[in-house]
Amino acid sequence: MLHKNTLLFAAFSAALWCGISPLAQAEIVTSIKPLGFIASAVADGVTKTAVLLPDGASEHDYALRPSDIKRLQNAELVIWTGPEMEAFMIRPVARLPAQKKLALVTLDTVKPLLIKGDAAGDREHGHDHEKSDADHHHGDYNMHLWLSPEIARLSAVAIHQKLVELMPENKNKLDANLQRFEAELAKSDRMLANKLSPLKGKGYYVFHDAYGYYEQHFGLTPLGHFTVNPEIQPGAQRLHEIRTQLVEHKAVCVFAEPQFRPAVIEAVARGTRVRMGTLDPLGTAIPLGKDSYTQFLTQLAHQYASCLKGE
Repeated sequence: MLHKNTLLFAAFSAALWCGISPLAQAEIVTSIKPLGFIASAVADGVTKTAVLLPDGASEHDYALRPSDIKRLQNAELVIWTGPEMEAFMIRPVARLPAQKKLALVTLDTVKPLLIKGDAAGDREHGHDHEKSDADHHHGDYNMHLWLSPEIARLSAVAIHQKLVELMPENKNKLDANLQRFEAELAKSDRMLANKLSPLKGKGYYVFHDAYGYYEQHFGLTPLGHFTVNPEIQPGAQRLHEIRTQLVEHKAVCVFAEPQFRPAVIEAVARGTRVRMGTLDPLGTAIPLGKDSYTQFLTQLAHQYASCLKGE
């Protein structure tokens, strides 16, 4: 009878575990994928990292499901940018104990590196968007912090500190992971600086004002941005305004993002000599792993170079 009960218990346990997704078991949950890149490098071989936001969803207007709430409650550590970026996380994160959450924008080391957003600049240029571009900033600063290699390094240091507090028995492995991340980041940074250096002075436009940290770090030369809502086809007058600015400013490229429909990009560039490119600020196709953040930075560099060089 004891053997039978043991078998029944084992079968019941297996059924329970099979019904739980890998994300539900994850000990670190990040709001968006690039933060998962950083966390997975620090936690490699120690604990799992998972991403809350599904590929293709927007961090600006995502609505949490009940299963997401459970994932946040069960996480060992929750990492997010902050309330100005992921408003959907404000309430559930507020209920978590302080040792189990980390908002990157609140780090004392990060605050001095914040750069101003350009929502005000949009309004000055008469860009009345269907969805307010202030949704991307919710304040004075650009919140796309993961696009700064230096902020990514400081974030890794903070994540490491949190994990050492939570898992002191893994301190040696976490120390080694952080050292490796910093070394690989420095090596990648030098390589990408060399790759992007010849592109300085080549003007371009982006649709989404997300790349300021990356552009500032590598000395790129954006001429402006058009925050066209990908869900709504711009009218003829708006497309004419954009085309006129592209020609007047002698732009080499205009960059979209994966969620923008190609028809919008083609309509903007038609009748100009401007090349079309794509930038992915979330690293959608990159899997989590110890090298994923440097892969993300490298992918962006290739995306800039392929259009600006005309490759």
